[in-house]
Amino acid sequence: MNSQTLFSKTPPLKLFFMASLPGAVGMLASALYQLVDGIFVGRFLGETAFAALNLAMPFVIINFALADLIGVGSSVPISISLGKKKTEEANNIFTCACIMIVGAGAVVGAILYIAAPGLIRLMGAEGDFASLAVQYLRVYAICSPVTTLVFATDNYLRICGKINGSMALNIFMSVLSAGAEFVFLYVFRWGIWAAALGTCLGMFVSVLIALAPFFMGKMQLRFCRPRFSVRMVRQIIACGAPNFLNNIAGRITSILMNTVLVRLGGETAVSVYGILMYVDGFIQPLLYGMCDSLQPAVGYNLGAGKHSRVRAIEKCCYVASAVVSLLSMVFIFLFPTQIAGLFTTNGSGELIAITVGALNLFAFTYLTRWLSFATQSYMLAVEKPIAASIISVCTALVFPVLLIVVLWPLGLTGLWANFGGTALLAAILAVIVLLRERKDLMRQDAC
Repeated sequence: MNSQTLFSKTPPLKLFFMASLPGAVGMLASALYQLVDGIFVGRFLGETAFAALNLAMPFVIINFALADLIGVGSSVPISISLGKKKTEEANNIFTCACIMIVGAGAVVGAILYIAAPGLIRLMGAEGDFASLAVQYLRVYAICSPVTTLVFATDNYLRICGKINGSMALNIFMSVLSAGAEFVFLYVFRWGIWAAALGTCLGMFVSVLIALAPFFMGKMQLRFCRPRFSVRMVRQIIACGAPNFLNNIAGRITSILMNTVLVRLGGETAVSVYGILMYVDGFIQPLLYGMCDSLQPAVGYNLGAGKHSRVRAIEKCCYVASAVVSLLSMVFIFLFPTQIAGLFTTNGSGELIAITVGALNLFAFTYLTRWLSFATQSYMLAVEKPIAASIISVCTALVFPVLLIVVLWPLGLTGLWANFGGTALLAAILAVIVLLRERKDLMRQDAC
């Protein structure tokens, strides 16, 4: 089925299952690999290496965030252009976006490679702890110009209607990365740098596979002679800003949290925070996979003027996000000890005890997290990036930093409770945004 038929004629509920579930499965595969990555490092290299990985990870994600800004930001105008039957314009945005991602990856990668030792020292890490974090970060920095493309190609495959192909590529990348990392760490007994190398190898091969049909002219989108314009770049940045700001703000918060944790609880506290992030890194991609997979369909129907289909598709996103979030909360409540035990080699009593307590507080995050997440996705899909950006920045930075101050007297307990409190404040903000959107729609209908 071509993308035009899929997005414009398939009933919304059927479209949800056809587009969203493969997207969620693909993101789940990536999330499982991230979980396996943490387990491998924790079990094969020890708790210091696991803490170092988590100390460096915010900078790794910042590196990928810029590529995500361009990839997601270009996907919205590409989908809308296709909905308006402006194929040449869509191809130009696609081509220019790929060039921008490679260029940004090279620049940011070079900066991170040079700055890595200083950045890690600023967070309070010393000795082997700091050295391992620098090794891990620098491998990602070297591979950045190519690996950053992987996130964008996933979006472009879905735009072309290759939803199952996108899912298969994510699964392939996760399996290849996990296999390479297992061989590097368990068989060859290499250090933490090899964990990063395994991931980058999987991404590199996946990018080559994903781009091949575009170069061969077998996709709806094709490479063409690039024609850059200020208007196009602004449009890409505006549409990608909410996800970018969420990633950047979230990493700033993580860096701040890690800095506080190093001083309050040392490596153990950083490891506990890392485990919470791995749990969130397993659940959030499911939500992202479902909502993000529907954005091409929303953009296409918005461009075609089919607003009732846009609303019907987004309702599916809200319901599915709520179900996944609430089930996740229940699972964390039921199995905190088992989750904590996945990341330790010898069942460290102190680490497991602190992690169990942290997980019991952290689980409340998913009672309300779904509402702000789905609303942010909806605002982005209907080209209202300012509202999406406000939700994004408040959720990732403003609310967490505010709660760090408010809950400071509780020590580490306050840091673990921060997540649930942030999700509650973000849900309230999302309701306010939705009410204002509803008033705007009613005003437009009246006119």
